[in-house]
Parts: sequence; structure tokens; C-alpha cells
Amino acid sequence: MKILLDTNVVLDLLLERDNFFQSAKEIFEQIENREINGYLCATTITTIHYLVMKSYDKIKANEIIKELLKLFEIVDVNKSILLKAIENNGKDFEDSVIYSGAEFFEIDVIITRDKKGFKNSNIKVLNPIEFLN
Repeated sequence: MKILLDTNVVLDLLLERDNFFQSAKEIFEQIENREINGYLCATTITTIHYLVMKSYDKIKANEIIKELLKLFEIVDVNKSILLKAIENNGKDFEDSVIYSGAEFFEIDVIITRDKKGFKNSNIKVLNPIEFLN
């Protein structure tokens, strides 16, 4: 099974967010154990790097990105995916880019805590708890 994690789920783990950390950790463990194939959108990588660099420093940001790149495959963002995102454009362009990339890479499930950003998805969209159940 190919799953794509939305940025908010990755941040739940990295920031150890109350009420959300444990489910994110369990999903990461399934990916580490190769029970499922994990994907991240390239935009998630750039967002995570930016946020970690602001909170810590560039060295820490680079370390975290290297670890994510070991664990996850990356959904590319190219011209055709951006054009498709414009066609799919819902309320949030970033979500449209993630969705368009997920379609192109034939992702089975998008895992997010912001399901409304993927309202008309042809791909199954679950929050972390729903996915784990």
C-alpha cells in the first residue's frame, strides 16, 4: 500500500504535538518496518526544512530532511502537476498540489488531519486514527 502523509502529520511527529503524536509515530513505525510504502510531497520537504530551520538551525533542518529522505519516497512537483493542481484547485493550493502529485504517483491513501482540503478526492483520504483502525 502506498500512503502519502500530509505535512501536518509529519509535523505532529516532529513537534510531538499533544493528541496527535502517538498516531503519527505509529504510522512512521509502519513505514520504517516496510509494512506500508510512505511518500511525501516535495513541497512537504521544503516546508519542513523551513520550519525546522526557523526553530533550530540549518544543520538540524538538514539532518531531519536526510532522515525523512531515507524513510520516504518523494512525490515530485513539476510543471504538469502544478497545472493539474490549478485544475483541481480547491480552497488550498498546497493541498491541490499534494493531491495532484498523489494522483500521478497512484497513491492509495492520503493521510491528513485536514480532510476538507481533499474534499472531492478520488483517492481515499483518512485522518491518522482512521488509517490505524
